[in-house]
Amino acid sequence: MTEALFNDLFDEWADHYDETVFGGHEEYKEVFEGYSDILKAVVDALQLPEQSLVLEFGVGTGNLSRLLLNSGYRVIGIEPSEAMRKKAKEKVPDLKLYEGHFLDVPEEIPSVDAIVSTYAFHHLPDEMKDRALRELAGRLNPGGKIVFADTVFRDEEAKRNMQQEAEERGFHELASDLKREFYPVVSRLENAFQQAGLTVAFKQLNRFVWLMTAQKA
Repeated sequence: MTEALFNDLFDEWADHYDETVFGGHEEYKEVFEGYSDILKAVVDALQLPEQSLVLEFGVGTGNLSRLLLNSGYRVIGIEPSEAMRKKAKEKVPDLKLYEGHFLDVPEEIPSVDAIVSTYAFHHLPDEMKDRALRELAGRLNPGGKIVFADTVFRDEEAKRNMQQEAEERGFHELASDLKREFYPVVSRLENAFQQAGLTVAFKQLNRFVWLMTAQKA
């Protein structure tokens, strides 16, 4: 897997990321609808003691990281984009932040109590999602959790319908994104979590985003 899979788009997007996620991009308003509530849902799903160690993938500009720290967790962030890491450190100076991604975790990072991510896991092709979940499950302490919020579709028909709707509304950038990226369906992801030895529950948060809460036995 090349680093370009993660980096190029987000280096360019860093300066405008917060504007997009907080509703400043017409085509993506529904994707990020309730963004602050989505971040809160991830934190609320953890239900772990204060000072539990949380590993976040795809930190972006640090919005979830800041909320986790403010909630009393210790946080280690992993972000492939240099421009995003710079933005995150400006906003969250106390964040321990490393270069990497789901399949490239620095060796010095210890086992953790939870792993979280928002709007990032879909960048991996399905086979890489499977591998990533197996590896991430191995990084969890007993009883540890994985909590993701990301674009997921109920089934392939729902995915096709959303692509068609985007085209009909003239949302060409969104339509292209829906075809290009590796957005999964619930059943495929559920199986991947289970194969990694995790129990998982799904909850839809807006038309695009689902909350996935998984736990290690």
